[in-house]
Amino acid sequence: MQAWATWIDSSGGELRLWLSMAAAFAAASLLGIATLRPAARRPRSARPSPSHLPPIWRFVWLLLTPFEGPAAATIGPRRRVLLETRLRQAGLATRLDPVRYRALCWVAAIAGAAAFGWGAAALGMPRASATAALLGAMVAAMLPVARVRDRAASRQRSILRQLPFYLDLITMSVEAGLSLAAALAQAVDRGPAGPMREELEQMLRDLRAGRTRDEALKAMAARVQLPAVSNLVAALATAHKQGASLGPILRAQAEQRRTERFLRAEKLAMEAPVKMLLPLALFIFPGTFAVLLFPVISRLMAEGVL
Repeated sequence: MQAWATWIDSSGGELRLWLSMAAAFAAASLLGIATLRPAARRPRSARPSPSHLPPIWRFVWLLLTPFEGPAAATIGPRRRVLLETRLRQAGLATRLDPVRYRALCWVAAIAGAAAFGWGAAALGMPRASATAALLGAMVAAMLPVARVRDRAASRQRSILRQLPFYLDLITMSVEAGLSLAAALAQAVDRGPAGPMREELEQMLRDLRAGRTRDEALKAMAARVQLPAVSNLVAALATAHKQGASLGPILRAQAEQRRTERFLRAEKLAMEAPVKMLLPLALFIFPGTFAVLLFPVISRLMAEGVL
C-alpha cells in the first residue's frame, strides 16, 4: 500500500497532464458532436432560432453567436462556396451555415487551447504552456472538420447502398402508370429512412415550389456529387427531351447501380488483405515471434550459449 501511494505521488504530474489532454479532447468533441448531430425536424424555409433547438444546441448557439461577425469577415466568396458544398454533402446545410461552421472551429480551438494550457501549467511547466495551448488549439480545431468529412463520406456510402432499392420503387410506380413526381412521393412514403430519402424529399419540395423537373434533378446531383446520381440525372434529362418512356430507363439504371455496388464490394474485399499487412507486421508478427522464440532463447541462455 505504501508503494502504491508513493507511485501515485510521483506520477501525479503525469496524471494531471493526461487528464488535461482528455478534457481538451472531450470538450472539443462534445462541442462538435452537439452542433453537427441531427436536430429535431423543423421547417426548412426559415433559419432556426434558439427557441426551436434542443437544450444542448441552445448552449452551443450562445457560444457561437459572439464569433459570427469575425468569422463572416474571414470567409471569402470562394471559401464560402466550398464550405457550403462540404456542408451539403454532409447533410448539414439546413442546420449549419459556413459562418457558424467557422465559428464552431474557433470555439473548439479556444476550448482545446485552454485545456492544454491548463494541463501544462498544472504539470509544473509554465514555459511550455504556450506551446501546449497552440498544439491543443490546432488539434481541437480539426475535430469539426474531421467530423464533417466523415459524415459526408458516410452519407455518400449510404446513398450508394440505398439508390438501387429506391430506383426499383420508382420504376414499379412509373410502370404502374404514375408520373415521376407521384412515383417519387410513393418512394418517399414507403422507402426506408436515410440520406437517399432526404434527398428525394428535398427534390419533391423543389418540384412543389415551382422548379422544373430537370432543375430539381440537377440540384439533387449538385448536392450529392456522386457519379451514380449524375448519370441517373443525365439519363432522365435525355429521356425527357426525347420523349422516351421512363420505365425501361429507370430499370436499366437500377440494374447498373446494383452491379456497381457488387463490384465495389468485390474491390473492398480484395483490398482488405493489403490493408491488414501493416497491422500484422506491427502487432501480430512480433508477438508471435516472441512467443515462439522465448523457449529457445531461454534454453540457450540456460546452457550458456548466449
